[in-house]
Amino acid sequence: MPFQSLQEILEAVKKLPPATLALASAAEANALNSVSQALRAGILQKAVLVGDQPEIERLGAQVGLDLSACLIRHQPDGAQAAKDAVALVRRGEAQILMKGLVHSADFLRALLPRQTGLRLPGRLLSHVYVLQSAPLGRLVLVTDSAFSIAPDVEAKAAIAANAALLARALGIRRPKVAAVAALEVVNPRMPATLDAAELDRLGREGAFQGFDVQGPLGLDNAVSPAAADLKGVRGEVAGRADILLMPDIEAGNILCKGFSFLGGGDLAGILMGAQAPVVMTSRADTDRAKLHSLALAHWMAEYRE
Repeated sequence: MPFQSLQEILEAVKKLPPATLALASAAEANALNSVSQALRAGILQKAVLVGDQPEIERLGAQVGLDLSACLIRHQPDGAQAAKDAVALVRRGEAQILMKGLVHSADFLRALLPRQTGLRLPGRLLSHVYVLQSAPLGRLVLVTDSAFSIAPDVEAKAAIAANAALLARALGIRRPKVAAVAALEVVNPRMPATLDAAELDRLGREGAFQGFDVQGPLGLDNAVSPAAADLKGVRGEVAGRADILLMPDIEAGNILCKGFSFLGGGDLAGILMGAQAPVVMTSRADTDRAKLHSLALAHWMAEYRE
């Protein structure tokens, strides 16, 4: 039975052995607050906090973090702190990596190298948000909203595969992927519709294992059976999409931030395609989003397909 809410994932993770987290450049109040919540919820048994120790201790006390459940590794340089946190995960001393107060470019420079980072051979890194939709009464995955800027068709296929793996881990046996564009017909002047049509063709020819793809689909007829019927859009995915494959990072990012900050929706997100789950939250993300993201990462750390 698929998970229907982020709270269900959180409750399921509480039944697993607690994980160890490596937090890169940990001197950031919001990140430390999410660690504190995860420790209290029993998601984490320990957090290795890599960063400026005096500042970590000051901010930790400010947010009520139990430092007895943490190991602090003093490294005030953000780029080096990211490398040290990645190394902890590579050595198996932590199961989850989380980005703290470090520039994304420095964090990715630590994450991406094949010899010292966490990239899996032959896998593309991509970000997936899991949205808890009250109107639909279920979870919907959105990708890529935080990592891949302007993916081509080949990259979009890999991004869809990463999201489908996460969807299967959440109990969706054969995920339905909607290649989303501004409308559901091909328009040569709109590159997103051309990419979506090509992905649709590849799917019909059996290029994808374990998930279905249809496109182009508008956002409305991707998730709403009523909208799909009204517009005469038929297909395996239309109106029932589990995954929204966005045309680029701008569309995905705006959708997810609008969902959270305008609609008040709950979401969680992780980076897929690495040797271990990676939590890359925005400092503006809510505490609930960060806690749910850690729960999602822990679930994926234990999942074996």
